Amino acid sequence: MLFTEERLFKLKKLVASRQFDLTVVLENVHDPHNLGAILRTCEAVGVFTIHVVYSEEGKNSSAKYIGKKASRGARRWVDVVFHTSMTDCLNELKTRGFQILATHLSEEASSIYETDLSSKCAIVFGNEKDGISEETLRMADGNILIPIYGMVQSLNVSVACAISLFEASRQRQIKGMYDKPFDINNEHMKSCILHYVSDQHPRILAANPSVLDDFIQSLS
Repeated sequence: MLFTEERLFKLKKLVASRQFDLTVVLENVHDPHNLGAILRTCEAVGVFTIHVVYSEEGKNSSAKYIGKKASRGARRWVDVVFHTSMTDCLNELKTRGFQILATHLSEEASSIYETDLSSKCAIVFGNEKDGISEETLRMADGNILIPIYGMVQSLNVSVACAISLFEASRQRQIKGMYDKPFDINNEHMKSCILHYVSDQHPRILAANPSVLDDFIQSLS
């Protein structure tokens, strides 16, 4: 038996509340503390997959930091997909039906509080120093910002991500998007629970792969 009944109940409830149509894209965000904080926020609001893009030559090794220190607890619950091309990453998300929302300070940007973040969307956050690239802005379907009323006109990337995602969470909670029942026939939920099981019991599954099939059958 892979899980106790209590543990399995919690796992199914967790999977059912994951927001598979909400994701985050990080463009050349290198600070491991920012990465860890963003990862924890994503897990807290139910984001299952995030996309980390390192397109700057020679800096891809920063990817090794994610999940090793500041994000130990959250890393196992969030699937991190790495890319080396922003164009390829965004095109892939567009193909899957995601609306791309850049976070760039400009007069044309819309407030996060006036933007429908309950729709299928990918929110892009840029580099700590340079922000979002021109390439990303050209590919974005929209541009959002967090209203700021002080003299400082920008926020730390992990803080901006947290505020944006919790606003998305608020909107989605109102619409009951966290109240779905667990359904093993839902491809996203099935993939998610398989990911969690494989991560938590790698040795058991390596020794006896059929255990996973038996586990899925028990949920049908």
